[in-house]
Amino acid sequence: MRRKTLFLLLSALFPLAAGATEIEVARYAVSFPAGERVSYAGAFTSNFPQGLPVGVGSGLVFNGRQGNVLQLTTVTDRGPNADAPTVGKQEAKIFAAPQFTPLLMDIRISDGQAVAGNARPLHDGQGPIVGLPLPAGLIGSTNEVALNDRLQTLPSDKRGLDTEGITPDGHGGYWLCDEYGPFLIHVDNKGKILAKYGPQPQQGEQAIAAGLPNILKWRQPNRGFEGITRLPDGRILAAVQSTLDVDGKTKNTAQFTRLVSVDPASGKTAQYGYPIDIDSYKKAKDAKIGDIVALDNQRILLIEQGSDKNKQMINKIYLVDLRQASDLTAFDGQGKALEYDDAKALARRGVQLAQKREVADLRKLGWQQEKVEGLALIDPRTLAVINDNDFGLQARLVDAQPKANKVGDYQRNAQGGLMLDGKVVPTRIELLPLEKPQSLSELWVLTLPQPLI
Repeated sequence: MRRKTLFLLLSALFPLAAGATEIEVARYAVSFPAGERVSYAGAFTSNFPQGLPVGVGSGLVFNGRQGNVLQLTTVTDRGPNADAPTVGKQEAKIFAAPQFTPLLMDIRISDGQAVAGNARPLHDGQGPIVGLPLPAGLIGSTNEVALNDRLQTLPSDKRGLDTEGITPDGHGGYWLCDEYGPFLIHVDNKGKILAKYGPQPQQGEQAIAAGLPNILKWRQPNRGFEGITRLPDGRILAAVQSTLDVDGKTKNTAQFTRLVSVDPASGKTAQYGYPIDIDSYKKAKDAKIGDIVALDNQRILLIEQGSDKNKQMINKIYLVDLRQASDLTAFDGQGKALEYDDAKALARRGVQLAQKREVADLRKLGWQQEKVEGLALIDPRTLAVINDNDFGLQARLVDAQPKANKVGDYQRNAQGGLMLDGKVVPTRIELLPLEKPQSLSELWVLTLPQPLI
């Protein structure tokens, strides 16, 4: 599906970068002509007679042109999951297909269509990877309880990954990033895991990967690395999705989220602060990074998004300049974490955050999906963005109790039923397909009026 629209935006009303007044948008809904679906044999199979749609779009990278064909690669996240009642005092998620393996897939854009195929499951020497949460007690554990669709507890998995971004390694493979650890994962073109980096454990801590700054362990649950890119000099740069929550005290007020670089050749790391649009949100934690892509060794494009103070979605692309940004590594362990500081305190400590300017406001261009999760640079004037359709799945309450209309308002009892305020209620949970357009894997190609490089 392709609809091509030219948006003429008056710069006085819709300011874009460098006085730009036009952005051309080509829209596609990604199709799966080989019939790829996620097998589902759970309690609600009648609602999904053909299984679940594949949820591509958690990351996106441009691989090149072949004539008029654009070639990209994408990655899925941990798999089909939905909101769940709490278990004891712990948050939970329903994993509809708990054996799902995160996938690499290719997307070809040609003749007015975006077509996905060539699925490659992630795997290591022990076999396929799944997306179940890590065990409690490990750095990277979200402390979520994984449930099946009958609200029965599923086991955790120390090899579990929640992949969210992809970038080429320069040798035919890819680097991926993950929300659990947060991890950086090096894979070959077939999805075999070659290496994994995670926050370096300190004394008394347990981890299954190392090599990254320890402070990253304070990422909010399911808000680890969301975007990743390879810089021309070979460094890998990853973006933490939201503000760190150091000692459980900083997520609501921190002025920035962290960008982390790693040199795979030397292992050297550095960290930079990306200033969120803090005045746009009710709380700082509401800001989320979608994806990043490098323009050169010092400048990247970055998607910032989230629900603003008026509960309206923001989806913006920024050009971020790191040339004057401080390496935050030198400040870690020197007094309180920088996330405790307001703008004046950061300045007193000599911290300079990255600089940014807006390139595109996707909402003003007609974007309707909640999130943009993939961003790719096709050429200096052309970008591609894609959403994640969450495998077309949602959880809905049946016979909800008054003033308790969210799945998370309820608790699961030992029999797999629902309770509210300690009392068993007849309310139950049903898994249903998402409706359009949320169920679509939507891919846009943006042509900017001026080159970025």
